Amino acid sequence: MTYSVFIDGEAGTTGLQIRDRLRGRADIRLVQVDPARRKDPQARREAFAAADVAILCLPDEAAREAVALCADLPTRIIDASTAHRVDPDWVYGFAELSPEMCERIASARRVSNPGCYSTGAIAILAPLIAAGLIQPDEALAINAVSGYSGGGKALIAEYESGEAPAHFVYGLSQGHKHIPEIMRQTGLTRRPVFAPAVGNFAQGMAVQLPLHLDQNRSIDALHQALAAHYHGQRFIRVTRSEAIGARLVPTAHNGTNLVEISVHGDDAAGCATVVAVLDNLGKGASGAAVQNLNIMLGLDEAASL
Repeated sequence: MTYSVFIDGEAGTTGLQIRDRLRGRADIRLVQVDPARRKDPQARREAFAAADVAILCLPDEAAREAVALCADLPTRIIDASTAHRVDPDWVYGFAELSPEMCERIASARRVSNPGCYSTGAIAILAPLIAAGLIQPDEALAINAVSGYSGGGKALIAEYESGEAPAHFVYGLSQGHKHIPEIMRQTGLTRRPVFAPAVGNFAQGMAVQLPLHLDQNRSIDALHQALAAHYHGQRFIRVTRSEAIGARLVPTAHNGTNLVEISVHGDDAAGCATVVAVLDNLGKGASGAAVQNLNIMLGLDEAASL
């Protein structure tokens, strides 16, 4: 069987990557709008109507407008924007979050794709909170660095022209758009301090959670809780720190849909850092969207990933 998919906003970074992943698949037919009519609401509505699933790769307000445009159509939607990530009427498209999440995604009409930083942070936090190794009201800090492709066309152009700095920290006002979804999807009740940064590399990401240790929260306990939660998962791997070495590289899983989590530190020193490495354009964006699409259509979850 062949399914029809419309990528609304396919000219953007995420849209292009989704299109490239789907193009050539015998089970997917891409619905496209004439470039001359891509801002024509009627042309877009016709594309929505012709699709089994539409993937929105748009700014937040445009994504809300797109949902309204096709509200009366049977088209199922995956939204890659931030617009619906904390909306209780949308299913959060993180298949590995809980045992029943795949079933919820499979039957959903509306799926919100996780953010890139959020994917790494939630992948670390959710199992540790569920295991009682982190308390929901604990004071936490999340540090992260991403490739510049996550900043969209303007930031990509700045780096490719050589005008951008080698590294910069941002989000210093603590208003980053990913914080609400991190809290909602992990059960955190106390807002974490979030310190994101951008490095001079196109794609790749490392999300770090530093923790103090005690007799209940040891390096081994953290590793075991994460490994148990993700046992048997295709796209999240928990690795012993000694297998990684002294340097952890944010670009290690570029071009894949993989998240690799590892626990580093020393029980005697009483400190640890849990790190998730992923491709911000893979499992952090287009890869997750295609994974969710496959689940919604009842196809192999790993197709084109």
